[in-house]
Amino acid sequence: MAAPSGTMRAVQYDRYGGGAQGLKHVEVPIPSPKKGEVLIRMEATSLNAADCKFQNGTGRPVMPRAFPFISGFDLAGEIVSLGAGVNDFKPGDKVIAINFPNGGGLAEYAVASASLTAARPPEVSAAEGACLPIAAVTALRSLQRAGVSLDPARGSSPKNVLVTAASGGVGHFAVQLASQAGHNVTATCGERNLALVRSLGADEVLDYKTPEGASLRSPSGRKYDAVVHCATTGFPWSVFKPVLAAAGTVVDITPGFVSVTTAILQMATFSKKRLVPLIVMPKKEDMELLMGMVKQGTLKTVIDSRHSLSSAQEGWAKSMSGHATGKVVIEMGRAE
Repeated sequence: MAAPSGTMRAVQYDRYGGGAQGLKHVEVPIPSPKKGEVLIRMEATSLNAADCKFQNGTGRPVMPRAFPFISGFDLAGEIVSLGAGVNDFKPGDKVIAINFPNGGGLAEYAVASASLTAARPPEVSAAEGACLPIAAVTALRSLQRAGVSLDPARGSSPKNVLVTAASGGVGHFAVQLASQAGHNVTATCGERNLALVRSLGADEVLDYKTPEGASLRSPSGRKYDAVVHCATTGFPWSVFKPVLAAAGTVVDITPGFVSVTTAILQMATFSKKRLVPLIVMPKKEDMELLMGMVKQGTLKTVIDSRHSLSSAQEGWAKSMSGHATGKVVIEMGRAE
């Protein structure tokens, strides 16, 4: 089937900064899939910290690659056409995909590599599927990088796991994955989300604004074998070190200069307690695994709010606030 021609609605920004007010509604040509790509009629995308950080210039001069830029790295929708060499899909297939760092999700159509596109079963809604490619995969990889087995059948002994910012996009997935694999989970979040995080499987939940939460100390005195550090506000290594087990690992999902420098120093000094900056290379298999868990009902997607494409600025502002509970979703077919 030939790619549709004409124009589509999209939301883009044309310079660094500006926040939600810097987003502009435009009509642009519908993209055409190249070799190895698929064209998706978008149904939903979810916002991630990377969307706002790139707009703020965190990735300059590398990201965005060019202005104007259509953000949205998580894609969910229906395939409408195929690029050359794509044989695993057909028009009409419901899918999710990741298109990082090219984005394009804040539009009515987007292209993605077929190798990073996964079939979406009818039991998984577009909104649920759109929350998985970056956030849930990051949670999965963080736990694996910290040495946390996620296969209960392997019979490995439970680890003590800490998840910071546990009610956020990545954190709420990390809590569930670690808990379901039989590990002991301590989590931090804001007071209003304490009950939610407990319901997701955390054994201990700390209000990050209390002295106990700020020090990350387990109420039962646990020393953490693994920490998935999702909080965007950095903790100095001096806070992590005393609460870690002898060979504890902290995985920082949003590493900056300080965390990278700390990690290099620890490697040079053969420290057993380690901070590991996470760099995720997405895999189709990870999305398929997580989507299967959502289908079975063993993994829950918490959606903070849903917005139409015309109201994308509202969703963007909520995501930028850093106080969303779970994920912020933009739905292309949502009533205005």
